[in-house]
Amino acid sequence: MRLKNINLTFVTEASPHLPPRLASRGSVIDLIIPRIENKTLTILKDVLLVLSFAILTGISAKLKIEIGAVPITMQTFAVLLSGALLGSKRGALSQISYLFFGLFGISWFSRGGGISYLISPTFGYIIGFVFAAHLVGLLAEKGFDRNIKTAILAMFLGNLILYIPGLLWLAKFVGFSKVLTVGFYPFIFGDLLKIILAGSVLPLGWKFIK
Repeated sequence: MRLKNINLTFVTEASPHLPPRLASRGSVIDLIIPRIENKTLTILKDVLLVLSFAILTGISAKLKIEIGAVPITMQTFAVLLSGALLGSKRGALSQISYLFFGLFGISWFSRGGGISYLISPTFGYIIGFVFAAHLVGLLAEKGFDRNIKTAILAMFLGNLILYIPGLLWLAKFVGFSKVLTVGFYPFIFGDLLKIILAGSVLPLGWKFIK
């Protein structure tokens, strides 16, 4: 109920100040890239966007600091932006593409790739990327990305949800007694920075478009 109240208040206050094309709910990327009437070209555009953010996630995975069973990477920043910029469906598809192409052999996970990654301690986080991108995209489509407070809230919730499968999977390798110490506590500070950064980018983007 609380989230619903925030969303309704935000849309009501923001809409009168926006041109009609901006007041409608949707993703930022659809306003940046002109609409294409041709259905085939529209599908091609969506495929390119999905693959672009899958690649961005892969590049972000290589920006890492090894600290133990789970490395610190920039992946979550790319994941949150994929949902916020592409929307719920394309954002989730970008992370599904990242997951499956990685399992099929593209070495763009933080520690490589291939089907053997199914037994990696960090594979649960990659599953969580799909849910995180979808949730952030869903909230962005409801207007959460147009105000810095609600944008940061959306990023926080998206970041939180990816830890659920991540920690459950990791616990198989390190045990439930150590899972928070290994897979959560070391990342709190960095995650907060990425959440604030990602949550600040979207409202600025809307202001620029306006």
